[in-house]
Amino acid sequence: MHRTCTSCGSINRIPAANLHQTGRCGRCKTELPLASAPIDVPDVAAFDDIVSHARVPILVDFWAAWCGPCRMVAPEVARVANDRAGQLLVLKVNTEELPELARRYRVQGIPNFAVFRGGRLVHQQAGAMRAPDLARLVDTARAA
Repeated sequence: MHRTCTSCGSINRIPAANLHQTGRCGRCKTELPLASAPIDVPDVAAFDDIVSHARVPILVDFWAAWCGPCRMVAPEVARVANDRAGQLLVLKVNTEELPELARRYRVQGIPNFAVFRGGRLVHQQAGAMRAPDLARLVDTARAA
């Protein structure tokens, strides 16, 4: 994955295992901020890399652009990503662009939220949720 330096604009490659941490720009050495927004998953390989190497829990939002409830919960998902920056990663998987991931995790209705820990799916739930409920979903899965 990549993170753009806010100081010099340089694009920095961040290994999946370190996405939850701050880092330093390879060019200007300025501190790179935490991932405080949902990460749009570009392809299946990136998804698999992040899920298998992340050192923190991952909340995945399976969504589609045509889905009204998905658009309604997007600010709630972003709020969880911001509030829990450094403690978890939030991924957004567009089911129209990556249908193979939707099939793999048997996503039948969207929005659909999945929590991964240690490379494994630990909880999955369909339906719109508010930020506190999403955070609780992650906390429950973390304790399991």
